[in-house]
Amino acid sequence: MDTTKICLPQNEIPQAWYNIQPDLPAPLMPPLNPATGEPLGPEALAPIFPMSLIEQEMTMEPWVEIPDDVMRIYKLWRPAPLHRAVALEEELGTPARIYWKNESVSPAGSHKPNTAVAQAYYNKVAGVTRIATETGAGQWGSALSFACCLMGIECMVYMVKVSYQQKPYRRLLMQTWNAECIPSPSDRTAAGRAILEKDPDSPGSLGMAISEAVEDAATRDDTKYSLGSVLNHVLLHQTITGLEIRKQLAMVDDEPNVIVGCVGGGSNFAGFAFPFVKDKLDGKDIRFVACEPKACPTLTRAPYRYDFGDTAEMTPLLKMHTLGHTFVPAPIHAGGLRYHGMAPLVSLLADQKIVEPVAFFQNEVFEAAMLWCRTEGHLPAPETAHAIKGAIDEALKCKQTGEEKCIVIGYSGHGHFDLGAYDGYLSGSLPDYEPDQQSIDDAVSTLPDVADPF
Repeated sequence: MDTTKICLPQNEIPQAWYNIQPDLPAPLMPPLNPATGEPLGPEALAPIFPMSLIEQEMTMEPWVEIPDDVMRIYKLWRPAPLHRAVALEEELGTPARIYWKNESVSPAGSHKPNTAVAQAYYNKVAGVTRIATETGAGQWGSALSFACCLMGIECMVYMVKVSYQQKPYRRLLMQTWNAECIPSPSDRTAAGRAILEKDPDSPGSLGMAISEAVEDAATRDDTKYSLGSVLNHVLLHQTITGLEIRKQLAMVDDEPNVIVGCVGGGSNFAGFAFPFVKDKLDGKDIRFVACEPKACPTLTRAPYRYDFGDTAEMTPLLKMHTLGHTFVPAPIHAGGLRYHGMAPLVSLLADQKIVEPVAFFQNEVFEAAMLWCRTEGHLPAPETAHAIKGAIDEALKCKQTGEEKCIVIGYSGHGHFDLGAYDGYLSGSLPDYEPDQQSIDDAVSTLPDVADPF
């Protein structure tokens, strides 16, 4: 193939986000009030989100128009290129065609600005002057810092402590964009102080950091909360990636048979996959492979239940695959995949067997990342490397069967700030983690006892 970089003209950027909710094969269970077990109305979310985002969370409209001011910032890096991984194909000896959608070209180096810019915009229009958030590996924190900087909004980031220590340059990037970033759990909030009282050496988790950020927003009149994954409106904003992929593959007369992405909270995977789900429901030959760490096996080992999104039980209850809000994942380098729950929309599709989850140890993931670096040249984030591992496995299956499938990788971000992780792999010091069943059972036993509302 002569064309190895497929560039969509800028005037072909999709003008609306795709909302999968009208096309779901089963109804999505609503968020519940943990005190009553009743579905939440928009007014219950108003203290922490602007109403425009609450409306997007609940809308059944199939398309949501992208505002001009959001599009203006998108054009700093969008459309993102779609590449053909010819060198990897040759190295593997596979008849499969492997493409990868390069979201690492954004200013923050990942897919996260697709929703960060949108969320900052809607908060700005609502008159919000300060946003609090959490971040795992720092990808989301740096993306929201970037977006808030351009919108003139103050940004407060609670970064999971182990990632804060492992990835100092993510913190510096946030500070470059005027954000304040502190390790979580912290002494800034009641939730953080309670966690530290029980475990002064806690490595932190996304659930803990969410508790701190939600408390921060709920206790200040000038502040709203912003989440980088899990919620419907976040996944909605990310669909611009899959919509671009559809146009780019059409430019080379191809269609996907397998879409592979990493999953932590689910926004990255949803962005690549959701625009193609209706194709599968309509009978097309297409699979969706969601790759997660064995250290945090949310889709592969966790039940599909209602649970809190945070450790301190401050959020509404969401129906999702969850390891339990008290579960603390091991400190793997793919910090963005260390979340106890999964986006309700992704969870529903996994429960319906439309999404196929797989789980990997971090050493086999880094082995795949090294093969990628030595063929395609780009250094992937540890999270992204999970998708690469999944795609390599799919390509090797094609080598065995002789099938000429089209495999598309959701390349969610670069690993330029993750060299410490690569140093650990190259020195042979990276441990592999997998929770025993008892630790999962103990965390799952804390799930609230509520029934589906319908």
